[in-house]
Amino acid sequence: MTDSLTITAPDDWHLHFRDGDMLAETVPATTRCFKRAIAMPNLVPPVTTTQMALAYKDRILAAAGSDNDFMPLVTLYLTNDTTPEEIRNAKKAGIVASKLYPAGATTNSDAAVKGIASLYPVFEEMQKQGMLLLIHGEVTDNHIDIFDREKAFIDQHMVAITRDFPELKVVFEHITTKDAAEFVAAGSDYLGATITPQHLLLNRNDLLVGGIRPHNYCLPVLKRNIHQQALRETVKSGHNRFFLGTDSAPHEKHKKESACGCAGCYSAWSAIELYAQVFEELGALQKLEGFASHYGADFYGLPRNTDTITLRREPWTIPESIALKTGDDIVPFMAGTTINWRLAK
Repeated sequence: MTDSLTITAPDDWHLHFRDGDMLAETVPATTRCFKRAIAMPNLVPPVTTTQMALAYKDRILAAAGSDNDFMPLVTLYLTNDTTPEEIRNAKKAGIVASKLYPAGATTNSDAAVKGIASLYPVFEEMQKQGMLLLIHGEVTDNHIDIFDREKAFIDQHMVAITRDFPELKVVFEHITTKDAAEFVAAGSDYLGATITPQHLLLNRNDLLVGGIRPHNYCLPVLKRNIHQQALRETVKSGHNRFFLGTDSAPHEKHKKESACGCAGCYSAWSAIELYAQVFEELGALQKLEGFASHYGADFYGLPRNTDTITLRREPWTIPESIALKTGDDIVPFMAGTTINWRLAK
């Protein structure tokens, strides 16, 4: 039995830092082990311009501290008003990706895209500039069951986008279904996907059985067991177009435990340890480094990190809550659970 595991320092290719006072909590939680992170742009107001993205990057770096070499990779929030010129400006400024949210798909997405085909000129420019398109792949039609929305998005939009822009690098974010895993695996080298710890560890029973569990509520919503198992088999396979993206998404406790609770699991403080636990359960601990540290950087066309981190077999319990300086609390993902791996200091 392995008691220690040293891997190339990992990156998080999908997370939410939020903004303002929240950065003092979320940025250190991520920089403790991740060297880079794709920062989602669904703030209030959303990050829709290059100038806004660079200002957000500065705020994240300030929260990280001057002695930290962490690099946030900020993104643009696509809207129906995004122009090809903005894409050119963003690329010139070093912004590597833009994010497509169908309007109403998740937290702070009301200003997002209505009518995806209207963005084809933007996609064309992104393909030309070599900027990645990150997609929250769910339809938002009221008549489509929430558990079927990812599959419907594949059929209605993803097939067309990947066909019409064959050299546009697309990341299908936080996939949740067997359908998405199979679609990405069958795709070209220009199609990748991120997978979260919650969708590897949980299924919809963990949301609904024995009472509604608001801290397991996320979007895309947890699916049935057959989809969870498909994702676990995907990461076990070591396929190099599937990589780590936590979708760590903090919300104050009172906003989760309410009549209309927020979607999101805050996993930053235990993410790499939880992934290690999954890979060990699958008998594939040797595959963790590729998933966490290599494949995402390769897909983005960025250099792999040269530093390393070490995980040790040391059981510890994820805290029941995390106190914020504002006086609020956050309940972290898998709060109160004992896990077997811990990041070495």
